[in-house]
Amino acid sequence: MKIYNTLTRRKEEFVPIEEGKVKMYVCGPTVYNFFHIGNARPFVVFDTMRKYLEYRGYKVKFVQNFTDVDDKIINRAKEEGITAPEVSEKYIEEYYKDAAALNVKKATVHPQVSKTIDDIIRFVADLIEKDYAYEVDGDVYYRTRKFEGYGKLSGKNIEDLIAGARIAVGEKKEDPLDFALWKARKEESEIAWESPWGMGRPGWHIECSAMAKKFLGETIDIHAGGADLQFPHHENEIAQSEAHNGCCFANYWMHNGYINVDGTKMSKSLGNFKTVRDLLQIYDGEVLRFLILSGHYRGPIDFGEDILIQSKNGLARMRNAKSNLKHLIATGSGTMNDAEKEKLAGFGKFREEFIEAMEDDLNTADAISAVFGLITAINTAVAGGATKEFAEKALEVLMELTTVLGLLQQDIEEKVEIDPEIQELIDQRQAARKAKDFAKADEIRDSLKAKGFTLKDTPQGVQVIKEQ
Repeated sequence: MKIYNTLTRRKEEFVPIEEGKVKMYVCGPTVYNFFHIGNARPFVVFDTMRKYLEYRGYKVKFVQNFTDVDDKIINRAKEEGITAPEVSEKYIEEYYKDAAALNVKKATVHPQVSKTIDDIIRFVADLIEKDYAYEVDGDVYYRTRKFEGYGKLSGKNIEDLIAGARIAVGEKKEDPLDFALWKARKEESEIAWESPWGMGRPGWHIECSAMAKKFLGETIDIHAGGADLQFPHHENEIAQSEAHNGCCFANYWMHNGYINVDGTKMSKSLGNFKTVRDLLQIYDGEVLRFLILSGHYRGPIDFGEDILIQSKNGLARMRNAKSNLKHLIATGSGTMNDAEKEKLAGFGKFREEFIEAMEDDLNTADAISAVFGLITAINTAVAGGATKEFAEKALEVLMELTTVLGLLQQDIEEKVEIDPEIQELIDQRQAARKAKDFAKADEIRDSLKAKGFTLKDTPQGVQVIKEQ
């Protein structure tokens, strides 16, 4: 597999540290609100990366943190009149609900900052001992210029950074480039922990360095997140971790592109965002997942109604193929004949195309195209009917590939209940067809379609599909 490594700015063959195993760290959400569709992109993309690696036989240890100590959480706690930990726990649970709707698998470990404080304090103390950090009035800062490789991930020149750096009011840094590892408590109501430097809490960047080391070791295979984290967050992680560990922090860095609205990055600060929770009131989670995977992960996605409708229609085509095969299985019989065996063998080329796309830097857009190629071939093969065994085998191939993408995992069509009024119309249409009153049959069919039900006449009988 080839992965575009942000650190080297080129595609590289993926070679894990330990054969057959992958250690992967992905930056998770700051839990003070529902996450928006832009936040969802790294969750879906790197969940798909994990699923693909597992499909290829790797044992993946996947760590995604929750930032549950942050100024935004403290401010939300004041707004809601509850404690910061209560805010965090509330939105961690809400994260799990929305992530599940997107078919995002839970991480092997979901560490929280508040439960990793001792490890963070030891990490900071070691950086002070190695002279990479210093304490001033309860705050601890990292000596950025002491780390020789600073800027290697983002490609930023340290001289340019110096020119733009400023010291904020209240900060007592030695150098404007230095960043906080530990923050002294400013007021009694703030959440804080005892440390060698007094009551305080961790800075943002240190948490991921400490968690990655605790759960994955000193060097990990893949570190991933959104492009907005490349600088300063991931740059600072490298500086901290490599100074502390004395070795390479991560061998491969992966960053997904932005989701834009009218050419501008979606963000809470600009107010141009749509939460996944709100979108789920209109579209089901697999539509949103399809949208995210329909473009290459490193490129931008222009979010809007058009792409949502395109994604809904694309997913509907996949679901219809699955539904048709399940209908054939439920109503059919018989084992494969020689012609069907030959057709089934021909489906292998779509699997090869799918794997080739995924091996090329997780090209999910081309992988989806391979799935649609498979669907076209399946539809052609079963157009005049098919044996039950062939339908079962064809469905296995379809589900093998879509499961890697995290699609067709929700049997939406099976949850639909047909009420007596609709069933009566279906029965009337069947009776009209039997009596060769095709005008009346067509009239009833159109009436059902207006109510959201599509009827398909198959050799095995009528199939009812409800519009989503």
